[in-house]
Amino acid sequence: MSSIGSPTDAGRAADTARAHLFNAGSLGRYRDVLARGVDRVARRVGEADRPFTGVTPDELAPLIGGIDLDRPLADTDAALDELHDVWLRDAVWFHHPRYLAHLNCPVVIPALLGEAVLSAVNSSLDTWDQSAGATLMERRLIDWTAGRIGLGPGADGVFTSGGTQSNLQAMLLAREEAYRRVVGGAAGRPDRPQVLSRLRVITSAAGHFSVQKAAKLLGLAADAVLTVPTDDNRRMRTDELNRAIDSCRRDGQVVMAVVATAGTTDFGSIDPLPEIADICAAAGIWLHVDAAYGCGLLVSPTRRHLLDGIERATSVTVDYHKSFFQPVSSSALLVRDARVLRHATWHADYLNPVRAVEQGVPNHVDKSIQTTRRFDACKLWLTLRIMGPDAIGALFDQVVDLAAQAWRRLDDDPRFEVAAPSRLSTVVFRYRPPGLAPDLVDEVNLHARDALAASGAALVAGTRVDGAHHLKLTLLNPETTVDDVVHVLDLIAGHAAWYARTATAAELSCPVG
Repeated sequence: MSSIGSPTDAGRAADTARAHLFNAGSLGRYRDVLARGVDRVARRVGEADRPFTGVTPDELAPLIGGIDLDRPLADTDAALDELHDVWLRDAVWFHHPRYLAHLNCPVVIPALLGEAVLSAVNSSLDTWDQSAGATLMERRLIDWTAGRIGLGPGADGVFTSGGTQSNLQAMLLAREEAYRRVVGGAAGRPDRPQVLSRLRVITSAAGHFSVQKAAKLLGLAADAVLTVPTDDNRRMRTDELNRAIDSCRRDGQVVMAVVATAGTTDFGSIDPLPEIADICAAAGIWLHVDAAYGCGLLVSPTRRHLLDGIERATSVTVDYHKSFFQPVSSSALLVRDARVLRHATWHADYLNPVRAVEQGVPNHVDKSIQTTRRFDACKLWLTLRIMGPDAIGALFDQVVDLAAQAWRRLDDDPRFEVAAPSRLSTVVFRYRPPGLAPDLVDEVNLHARDALAASGAALVAGTRVDGAHHLKLTLLNPETTVDDVVHVLDLIAGHAAWYARTATAAELSCPVG
């Protein structure tokens, strides 16, 4: 509850509060407070000898739940001390070379500089009169990315919060274009819900779950997303894609989009983009390429050819915060034809009236499904201007090279069984030495991952492959070495072997009957 009573007390409280505002009168405080925060982070990063402390939700929840948010602390240092206890001490450090779990990359310093600058200025990228030059800078980066992809002079796009939002907007645009085609060629005007119920999206069994999520959010049928099988390398089978398209046509359904993946989350697999593009072009189908992970290849000095065919896409998702070493969030949706972005446009008199369009005012809210939106492009801008794209690509090449070495080590190690080799920087495997009882394989791998996380010594991911539990290394840190990987594998094998011995001994000691 507020302790402010009289008007005099309220005035004093307001004066105190104003001292915290960032403006020309508080620059000394701004420099001091941010320097203290930066110092705390730097100190904690320097102390971190492992990626995680192993803290559990049950341990942290009472501490955080017991904080009285209505009673501020005495000063900045006290607040930073508390922040250390509730977050920094137990934060997961993606910069650590033994963080090998999810698609979280360590970040480059120029991007951190951009983060500090954009947060302080606090531009909102919805309209020109809130962002000015930031609008044009984002547009320049969109043009640069579209050029790297090869989408052509009519391309456009917009920054988003991440791959899920980018995929959602791509499916929104594809849905509206499919509806327009159906209605345009129909006698009379078909009922919209009836048309939407016929729309289908085809992706591979290894595609990202956000495609199904987008279909649900867009009001498509429960069975609107069709998944086709993959080959031994976890790439979409084009024969099955053709079969799915033919089946939809026979059933009176409309394929509104095919979603190909350039870098699946588990396997780093890249679908056969040229062949899929041929199929979509022949059938007149929207081709969306989800390159949230594989977009790092756009700046690779050695592997750009792995994305051949992406230039024929109708739309493309890229996540700079996965393989361009940017802080979250930094993603974009690119489209071949800028005109399709009109499906995300809604004019509001107070914000982006039609007359603004007539005057040629560049308002990004006209092409985004967000209104208020951060200037996340600033981070990538400074990264390119300070490091350059070749340097980013060289870092991404390093982690892809490391993944290939890790796969070979695992393939030669009799303790482990590996899945298909990745074209990018993931390695899927499981502990399965000779003699391990088949009914224990899933259990020992689940235990090994949990025990490793509890120790905090390293973090790896888990997934299911053909119904069986597997472990996964996601290598995005150029500082990670083969020795780091080998050390983590030895830790996993130790935890797994202990569990197998314990489970076997328990079974043997259990009386029969």
